[in-house]
Amino acid sequence: MSEADRFDRVLDSLHAAALDLARWPRAATLIDETLGTHGSTLMSGDGGLDEGYRTFFMLTCLDGERRRDLERLWLENYYRVDEGTPRVRRLPFNQIFHITDIYTEEELKSSAAYNALRTIGHAGNAIDVRLRGSNGSRILWQINDPLDGEGWSSAQLEAIRRLLPQIRQTVCVHQALSAAGALGASLEALLEATGMGVIQLDRHGSIVEVNDCARSLLRDGSGLLYEDGSLFARAPEDDSRLQEILARALPPFRAQGAGGSTMVRRRGHLLPLALHIIPVEQQETDFRFWPVAALVLVVDPAKGADIDSAVVAAALDLTDVESRVAVQLAHGMSVREIAAAAGRKESTIRTHVKHMFDKHGLSRQSDLVRLVLSLTGSPGSRR
Repeated sequence: MSEADRFDRVLDSLHAAALDLARWPRAATLIDETLGTHGSTLMSGDGGLDEGYRTFFMLTCLDGERRRDLERLWLENYYRVDEGTPRVRRLPFNQIFHITDIYTEEELKSSAAYNALRTIGHAGNAIDVRLRGSNGSRILWQINDPLDGEGWSSAQLEAIRRLLPQIRQTVCVHQALSAAGALGASLEALLEATGMGVIQLDRHGSIVEVNDCARSLLRDGSGLLYEDGSLFARAPEDDSRLQEILARALPPFRAQGAGGSTMVRRRGHLLPLALHIIPVEQQETDFRFWPVAALVLVVDPAKGADIDSAVVAAALDLTDVESRVAVQLAHGMSVREIAAAAGRKESTIRTHVKHMFDKHGLSRQSDLVRLVLSLTGSPGSRR
């Protein structure tokens, strides 16, 4: 089997796991086969950096098998005493780190937690990556040691980087389905999901079916459009990004598609829509009709009450003034409107925005808005 075929199998398994996280062990096994590694751990949680952190789930797979015993062992015996835990929670997002760089030289010799990772978990030379989840959550993906006992090759590290967007989307889709009460639902049952729009596409990208929530959003036309059987975004920049993801998700010649997520802005002061596009496993069927080939899950963050600026301040390490500005931007207000409402100069508001950019390594207001909107739905985020 070629490297491209192995990677396609991994993508297919991740898309299946996005719709049902119980299929994650299969995906983890294929990732091990592709990378040549002993296993991995996928975790998601939220809360403060040190206190109040909550773990949503922990999936440890080792040599092709899910190890619930190792999950319990870690959470019950090592989680609280692991010297690396608070450091991992401060790692920059989307960057690859060797686990040996997270501990001091002395801790590599004396830490009970690291010793357990090295001897029991085959993770003494693991790779750690921290990703942004949805609703203000964070994702940790730890890839265990290479099977050959050697260091990480450039090819292995590049393969990990290629997988990062798909790993993140797997968890974000799981969280969206969980919020809609639709975990493990069939394609037909997803259409009945509440609180989330569901659009089913065929292999040509034509709409097969939509649920009531998606139909309402399409009729509204403030962000998404339905023309000649196909899905579009009203704003040209957003539509270019949407069509790019749809083209990847629905490639020609039965090639394996890749999922993706994007934001679609709406007219007026409505909050942007979050879209998750997921290829659906191809199945042999009567050639006279096209099966569902991709799902578009549409999350409307405007449903519900306003985002609590206090939660934004705590989650993003912002001052009270910065958090209020961030929330106002997320609600569609311009810098000029925010300045007028606060009786301040525009330059003052822009200074606050720049400080927030510097804190999170951002360069565009749209990126800041996406970051704030990711907190929508998190515990306590709404009044």
